[in-house]
Amino acid sequence: MAHSSSFMPHWFKSKQSQDDIRIQNELKSSCELPRHVGIIMDGNGRWARLKGKSRVEGHVAGVESVRDIVEASSQLGISCLTLFTFSIENWKRPENEISALMRLLIKVLKKETRQLHDNNIRLHVIGDLNMVSTEVMRTLTDTMELTKNNNAMMLNIALSYSGKWDIVQACRNIAEQVRSGAIDPQSIDENLIESLLSTSMMPDPELLIRTSGEFRISNFMLWQSAYSEIYFTNTYWPDFRRPQLYEAIREFQSRERRFGQTSEQLGTKSFKRQA
Repeated sequence: MAHSSSFMPHWFKSKQSQDDIRIQNELKSSCELPRHVGIIMDGNGRWARLKGKSRVEGHVAGVESVRDIVEASSQLGISCLTLFTFSIENWKRPENEISALMRLLIKVLKKETRQLHDNNIRLHVIGDLNMVSTEVMRTLTDTMELTKNNNAMMLNIALSYSGKWDIVQACRNIAEQVRSGAIDPQSIDENLIESLLSTSMMPDPELLIRTSGEFRISNFMLWQSAYSEIYFTNTYWPDFRRPQLYEAIREFQSRERRFGQTSEQLGTKSFKRQA
């Protein structure tokens, strides 16, 4: 996705400190930035419990982190940011928590849609949206329609999503095409599968961040994260802000990405991104 270097979001710029601009410029000049960052936002409930608050209050606090990370990512020029918002497995949670989460999603979208649009950010949603309510779907559709031509950054919301679901729905599509005679089974390859995943219009995540101290990817982008650099942090999501994002990016930039090759083949022991 193209990034307009001449475009500086006015509400981002007005709130950004000179020190923050300096840090971002250092990150941009020191090495390649990830084009696509995926974040498993975890720890809202534990953050709330530590503070004597309800789980719902933890989710509300996490919204401020979402806002700050979206702003910082856009300022850095990251092309795509995917936030794992609600998994298919999360539908098993207590009904009152699910209802509160969906109401919060609607409220945040209605409040932030105009700012997303004014800052040239496109909203995209992946997941089994047949499971969400009509009201949630209508709110998502309104935001996606308004922002569909924006190109500074894609904000990708993984809602009612799982990596296994994504692969299964691609396989069903392939099976239908084979049955209809549109494709031959021998022509099925990685490129075909990738073209049918819900993320087909974006690069695979180069950096995958998991907050809250858990060391797993929880059924998130299983196919797409095959070569993602994974960064785990003990920070709970409501406390994860741009300084923590910058630290994750610094760690990403320090790693050697070999994609099955050796350091000698790459000709360097420093960071190198696959062309």
